[in-house]
Amino acid sequence: MFNYISSFKMKKTGSLIIAASFVIFSCKSAIEKKDQPDATGKSNPTVASVTVQLGSWADAPRQRIESWVKEVTDSNSPKFIPVADRIAVFDNDGTLWPEQPVPSQAIFAMDNLKAISVSHPEFQKDPVLKGVLMGDLGPMKKEGVNGLLKLISASHNGQSEETFNSAVRNWIDTARDPKFGKLYKEVIYQPMVELMSYLRTNDFKTFIVSGGGADFMRVWSDEAYGIPPYQVIGSYGELKYEVRDGKPIITKLAGEVYVDDKAGKPVAIHRFIGKVPVFCGGNSDGDQAMMQYTQGSKYSSLNLIVHHTDSTREYKYDLKTLSGHLESALVEAKEKNWLVIDMANDWKKVFSFQ
Repeated sequence: MFNYISSFKMKKTGSLIIAASFVIFSCKSAIEKKDQPDATGKSNPTVASVTVQLGSWADAPRQRIESWVKEVTDSNSPKFIPVADRIAVFDNDGTLWPEQPVPSQAIFAMDNLKAISVSHPEFQKDPVLKGVLMGDLGPMKKEGVNGLLKLISASHNGQSEETFNSAVRNWIDTARDPKFGKLYKEVIYQPMVELMSYLRTNDFKTFIVSGGGADFMRVWSDEAYGIPPYQVIGSYGELKYEVRDGKPIITKLAGEVYVDDKAGKPVAIHRFIGKVPVFCGGNSDGDQAMMQYTQGSKYSSLNLIVHHTDSTREYKYDLKTLSGHLESALVEAKEKNWLVIDMANDWKKVFSFQ
């Protein structure tokens, strides 16, 4: 997703690049009865069986996933993973929902800028912001990193937690993807929704670890994916706490941004989860470090890469893309036998509405 910044053809480094990157990025199941873990955290496979259908998956990837899950949740298996260590992490953009033609948070940033512009006449004095409001991205592209910074600062920062959350909620409840004509929160990958549900049924705890803004995703992640906001890790910026008229308030501020991408993802996992994952789902080179970290677990692990090969039902891309560049991770996947999902052939459906 962070490859989007390359469209501005900038070669600057440092905090500006980091902050600008954040701009855009800032199941069918039939459960018979669930295994109950004993006092040691081991599931007893003799108590009952769990039947969960990964109905949107082709046989080969489905069988590999189910085989791994069965093996690591069987207390009699040498590869058994205790419930407390069943940590599964997922990237968001391009892994759980589309990131083409630009990441959805970029659309929100531009839409929110327009929504609040009435009370910010100063936006008209800035060529970049005025251009965005008029539908002309030329001035923003011309200014490169600084242009992106202006968009994120104007559309995200200076707002209270409550105000920003309300803006995101209104957008996610009303904005529609122009290609599919559906709400953005409906344009999510059905196979991945099934997979996350399947893992949770087998006592895995699912987390989002994405380059997108944590505050942006936390508003709707539970509704869309069944992942509560406190299990969402993303890029984040400066905040300020104060009490106004007796009311505690958190305000988003401009400043240094932590970018949860590439090497930043394992660091964020360590910082916020405190355990090495045993399952990782991603789709780009930005997720490669997170997959390496997952494979370094002391337990049997499984890494999954969504390869976007379907130009009809979604988008086809890997190397030549503004966001979601997939190259070195695909090479390593073949070397280390990670599970590569060919979207065109391995998913019977991409979205629930297809």
